[in-house]
Amino acid sequence: MSSPMPRIAPLEAPYPPEIQAQLDRIMRGAPPLMLFRVMAGHERAWNKFRAGGLLDPGPLSLRQREIVIDRTCALNKCEYEWGVHVAIFAAPAGLTGDEVRATVLGDATSACWSPAEQALIAAVDALHRHATLGDAEFAALSAHYDEAQILEIMLLCGFYRTVSYLANGLRLPLEENAARFPQV
Repeated sequence: MSSPMPRIAPLEAPYPPEIQAQLDRIMRGAPPLMLFRVMAGHERAWNKFRAGGLLDPGPLSLRQREIVIDRTCALNKCEYEWGVHVAIFAAPAGLTGDEVRATVLGDATSACWSPAEQALIAAVDALHRHATLGDAEFAALSAHYDEAQILEIMLLCGFYRTVSYLANGLRLPLEENAARFPQV
């Protein structure tokens, strides 16, 4: 059974050498994701996407980064990107099954989160709902994270909201090996 095609057709291999080199750098030997193949077919969009500069580790730990990304994608109902991140990064980030589930079905008060992680979830939720951080959310973040980390959290939320818009708006089919949202 074939997957449905996205609204904008992805590039197919063989890719132009420059695109192949870019995909190789991002994917590190794995087949390129559908999202990257769609974006790479449109030079300006692809360059802007890659210039977002958030495809690198940054000042957060892998675990912190993945909590922010997974929660952002879950709130945006973006199973595509959430599933890719969970499949690739949940285990290396040390996320348990309960924690992965809580990124979709829980909240900042879920018992699986440490106080610092509760601050992350509360911040992601506030940014999603209000496009800002209230004094309480900012104070909670400041108790656990430095300024560079707080900026990274906000940037990740915005970047992965954009990624969610792309994946959802293009109706990207779920990647074959990606995780699926937990059921209630």
